[in-house]
Amino acid sequence: MDIDNSIIRIENVSYFYYDKITALVDISMDVKEGDLFAIIGANGCGKSTLLHIMDGLLYPSTGNVYFKGKKISKDSLKDKDFLRYFRERVGYVFQDSDTQLFCPTVLDELLYGPLQLGINKDVSLQRAHEIMDMLDIGQLEHRQSYMLSDGEKKKVAIGSILTINPEVLLFDEPTNGLDPRTQAFVFDLILTLHDVKKTIVIATHDLSFVNELNAMVAVFSEEHRIIKMGNAEEILKDEALLLKANLIHEHKHYHGNKLHSHLHSHYLFHKHDY
Repeated sequence: MDIDNSIIRIENVSYFYYDKITALVDISMDVKEGDLFAIIGANGCGKSTLLHIMDGLLYPSTGNVYFKGKKISKDSLKDKDFLRYFRERVGYVFQDSDTQLFCPTVLDELLYGPLQLGINKDVSLQRAHEIMDMLDIGQLEHRQSYMLSDGEKKKVAIGSILTINPEVLLFDEPTNGLDPRTQAFVFDLILTLHDVKKTIVIATHDLSFVNELNAMVAVFSEEHRIIKMGNAEEILKDEALLLKANLIHEHKHYHGNKLHSHLHSHYLFHKHDY
């Protein structure tokens, strides 16, 4: 595997919850600096688990994960210097924003990361206000998280990572449960972040999102393995592959008195071939 410009490298990683429930099987992939990378697959295939491993929240049962050539492990993250180095450079936006938000106010959420990393309070405040302006959430500065809509929570969760200014952003199902306007906002934000050279990794089953991003793609099977990697155009036109991964399904219905069958996805595909 070419690692000259790798930022995250996954080598033969498997993971088992409680040493018996399979989540990942022999996963190898290489995320290079500046990549826009999507991990797609049906619910329960292991996408979120892999992002947890990339962020050092879980450790592989077998195999290894590296950040810029340095192994991520319990031992390496006990080194305070390396822990800070890693946490400054990799940020994770959880699928469920309520998992991520725990501070008294929106401003506190945005300040928490940089202050924990020892960044000066004045600099942290400047970052927080710049990010609130960018995300158009300045009016929420003193609001408590339980008073926010789902879309507002998502923006605050993203903002709490952006104030750290990481090189790598991991997004777990970033559009899940959001209204169309907020989905469009998140899409545009991810493209903007990629344009300024951030490395982006997204776990999703939203095929239209992957199509619009034109990302590099790893397809996970329901057996928790990578079954194909390629660019979005190549992956999304492979209907047999998407059927196998349970990302589209065959739908049958009647046109008049004739039974008609076509491939269907709630996101992208709805073709009629007569």
